[in-house]
Order: sequence, then C-alpha cells, then structure tokens
Amino acid sequence: MSTKGLRNLFIFGSLFFFVAFIALTYDTMNKLDKRAPEITEEVNQGKMLWHKYDCIGCHTIFGNGSYFAPDLTKVTVNKPKSYLKKFLVNPHKVNKGAAMPVLGITDDEADKLIAFLEWTSKVDTNGWPPKPVLAAMLKARGKGVVVYEANGCSACHMIGGVGGTSGPDLTGVGTRHDRDWHIAHLKDPQSVVPDSAMPPFGSLSQEDIDALADYLTTLK
Repeated sequence: MSTKGLRNLFIFGSLFFFVAFIALTYDTMNKLDKRAPEITEEVNQGKMLWHKYDCIGCHTIFGNGSYFAPDLTKVTVNKPKSYLKKFLVNPHKVNKGAAMPVLGITDDEADKLIAFLEWTSKVDTNGWPPKPVLAAMLKARGKGVVVYEANGCSACHMIGGVGGTSGPDLTGVGTRHDRDWHIAHLKDPQSVVPDSAMPPFGSLSQEDIDALADYLTTLK
C-alpha cells in the first residue's frame, strides 16, 4: 500500500471510530436516566452522610471504594431496613464480632443512609454484583439448605467460611442451640434474643421452618 493509501486509511479510520465513540456515548447518556430512580432530597442527604462517615473507605458501591468490607450496592435487597438501621447505629449490638466500629450514627442519619442505599439497590447495574457462590453449603444438599438459600440467610451469616459477616457465624450453631430454640428464633427472633436485629420468618410454612431448623442443628 502506498504512503497516500496509508494516510487515508489512518484519517478515515480515525474518523470512523471517533463517530462511533460519539454515537455510543450519546446512546449511553440517553439510557442512564432510565437505569436509575429519581434522586430525592433524602437520598441526597444520605449520600452526603456516606461521605461524612467515609463509608467508601471500607465498602464499595458500583465497583468503587475499598474491599475491606462487603459491597453495599444491593444491600437493601438482601437485608431488611430494620436490620440495617440497628446495625448502622450500633454494629456490635447486632453482632459482637462485627469489625465495623460504632460511628455515632443517629437514628435519623441511619434512615437517610438507608434511603441512599435503597436508591443504589434500585439502579440497573446489569447484574452486578453477582450473587455469592455457596460452594461449601452445596455439599450438604437438602431442603433445609434450599430454604436457607432462598431466604437470603447467607447475606448476613457465614457457614464454613462462605457468606456474610454482619450476622453471627453459624458454622457451629448446632452445638449451641437445639431444634426447638431454632424454631422459636426463626418465628420470632426477639422472643429468644432480646433486641435482635434479625427479622422474623413467621411467614414461612411450618414445613420450611422445620427443615431449616433441622439443617441448623446439623452445623456442628
């Protein structure tokens, strides 16, 4: 190819990719508003508190932040607001082994932070972050495991090194409590653990509760 041909290839090739870049940018910008819900004043105040308490110093949202603590992009999908509020105000009251310090977050601030996190949870992120792989749990296939997975228990609890850390580690919970205790705890956590942040699972069928309790008692 001649020098002139190479020059023309470079010029027209660069022009083509520049036009394609502008077109893709325009298309993306048009879709952004459709992928995120409206930003209310409460959401904006929650975002300011996110920065005030330097949450991004430990957590990530939308892939940005630090990896010392769990990603919070979809946290309100996996955890009820009542639990999140108690954890934000006093993590150690919810889980004595929690690594998160007591930051002095007030009830009102917690509500605003949760509003912000609820907003991030509703943003269309094309499936990010992926759901956790419960490899260790899958070795013990059974109805109890299925109920455990279906109700998102692993979002808060860890078993055999797999799962969340905001709730107690359940690896040896079968040695600490019997079946009746687990059934009562699942139906109404505060009846056996005063001021528990765990939501009640009384809406589950008795069959599912029995299966989950049976599974928990095997964790020894």
